[in-house]
Amino acid sequence: MQFETIFNDSSSTVSFNEDITAATIGGNTYPVTWSVQENGRRILRIGYRIYKIDDVEREGHHVSFTMNGVRHQVEVKDEQDLLLERLGFQTDTAASAGSVRAPMPGKILELLVTEKDSVELGDPVAILEAMKMENELKAPASGIITEIHVQNGDSVEKNQPLIEIEPSG
Repeated sequence: MQFETIFNDSSSTVSFNEDITAATIGGNTYPVTWSVQENGRRILRIGYRIYKIDDVEREGHHVSFTMNGVRHQVEVKDEQDLLLERLGFQTDTAASAGSVRAPMPGKILELLVTEKDSVELGDPVAILEAMKMENELKAPASGIITEIHVQNGDSVEKNQPLIEIEPSG
């Protein structure tokens, strides 16, 4: 099984063997073990490193979780998604590329764009405070800001539309 992960604008390919006891990451192969505890915590061992994973949430290709006490957000594409992209078909991630949604409940600390602004893929568009941490939300596509649904200080729910971008190109 092969996956592409995008974390902090960095893309990596991760492959697992058939019985998921080994992972190849960045050309290096490591032994892998995975277990789920009664309280829902997942314990992942890759090589000699152990990771405690909690509060896993998945919405399409976007996965958010707490690892060793730090909140992370990752985009994950599987073999089928990668094949469809190579063939030129839109996946659900690409189809919704013009919408910035709240990845978790929180408060809008700062909008970094206004309507009619031009943005590039990955440009910061807003700061969301969630779980006492500031999260920079980025443009999922290059284009023009067509609508902003929130204001600074607004409380938002998970998946609430925040900003609409009309993709260019």
